[in-house]
Amino acid sequence: MENSHSEAYAAAGVNIEAGYEGVKRMQKHVRRTLIPGVLSDIGGFGGLFQPDTAGMEEPVLVSGTDGVGTKQRIAQLMGKHDTVGIDCVAMCVNDIICCGARPLFFLDYIAIGKNEPEKVAALVAGVAEGCVQAGCALIGGETAEHPGTMQPEDYDLAGFSVGIVDRKKILNREDVQPGDLVFGLPSSGVHSNGFSLVRKVFDIEHADLGKEIPELGKPLGEALLVPTRIYVRPVLEALKTGGIVGISHITGGGFYENIPRCLPDGVTARIEKSAVPTPPVFRLIQEMGRISERDMFNTFNMGIGMSLVVRPEKADAVQAAIPDAVRIGEITAGESRIVLE
Repeated sequence: MENSHSEAYAAAGVNIEAGYEGVKRMQKHVRRTLIPGVLSDIGGFGGLFQPDTAGMEEPVLVSGTDGVGTKQRIAQLMGKHDTVGIDCVAMCVNDIICCGARPLFFLDYIAIGKNEPEKVAALVAGVAEGCVQAGCALIGGETAEHPGTMQPEDYDLAGFSVGIVDRKKILNREDVQPGDLVFGLPSSGVHSNGFSLVRKVFDIEHADLGKEIPELGKPLGEALLVPTRIYVRPVLEALKTGGIVGISHITGGGFYENIPRCLPDGVTARIEKSAVPTPPVFRLIQEMGRISERDMFNTFNMGIGMSLVVRPEKADAVQAAIPDAVRIGEITAGESRIVLE
């Protein structure tokens, strides 16, 4: 690529040489994610991966895609770009494991107003860290410079992941029945959902993001940028117990939208609000925004980033696999899908 240079393209606002420099800088981060099965290095036209299907009768691929959302605006305002990539990976791989699948690989897409190699490398460093936490490989991606349609400092980060599961092990909502227990896995904070409301509540464009907030024990910007927890490794371990019959990733829409997604008709998930370990950041959002409790549970994870429906006789085994899992409710017969009490 030494001879690749276009004066005309540069005059239009696209610096292809900056793109090449960005690729060089991100290579060390990508190499951290290499796992068995990766057959290609970055820079090609496609990422190659050969999955190990040994022991599987009917391998099924499971895919998921998502972005960071408006949380990235806080990263832009703070000039801190090395954590939102973790959120990007988390939003995809946490969805994949709801089927009982193991993530294999990830690809990212960065649209950016002006290609700054150091900023792009920081974004990819976060993506790579997320992949390491999830045990999957970063096998490709794309950075697109969008002069004239985005401000120079703006970017949008999105991604795509593919996992695998043996067909007979795919979780089926029809297996959920009255008497099953609901466990919650604690979140690390707001994760990457509801940030349009968060930004409104705190007037983010004019807020002092570096100011220490006593209720949080840290600056506001730092508290809001805490990356989404990636649940892949502990959940895959807990799945080995055979006691998990349903999983929900608590994202946008909160409890009311997401927990019912793993339930069949004719059952109710009864959730004890007092059992939910709610971090101070949510109380602060609710107080400052004067938001009803119903809306809080219908927008945010409220301290539970993933819920598991578990057979009661396997509860101890699941708890041993995920020590910080908290019992937050149970499944009963009924017409409603979820009741918070």
